[in-house]
Amino acid sequence: MDNKKIYLAILFVVLSPAIVFASVRDINSLFGTITLYILWVVFGGIVVVSFVISAITFLTAMGNPEKINQAKTALVWGVVGVVVGIVAYSIIMILSKILQS
Repeated sequence: MDNKKIYLAILFVVLSPAIVFASVRDINSLFGTITLYILWVVFGGIVVVSFVISAITFLTAMGNPEKINQAKTALVWGVVGVVVGIVAYSIIMILSKILQS
């Protein structure tokens, strides 16, 4: 029973900004706003985990060149993932603005 309350509280915290600050005209825009917000939260979480794994690999390398190269590669791919995510979001927003007008 306590787990349900915790999950509901987390869900409320995650969704409340999307609901409060959304310019809701209809139910479709509400779900679109909530989905977009959740996707950005998931994307941000994946980015943080990627950078933390890279940092831990750097810290535990202890001068081992293979581990250092592995950490550098993970960091580079993490940055590439961030760039791809931002570019993909930008393309979607630009196309949606063009198609709406």
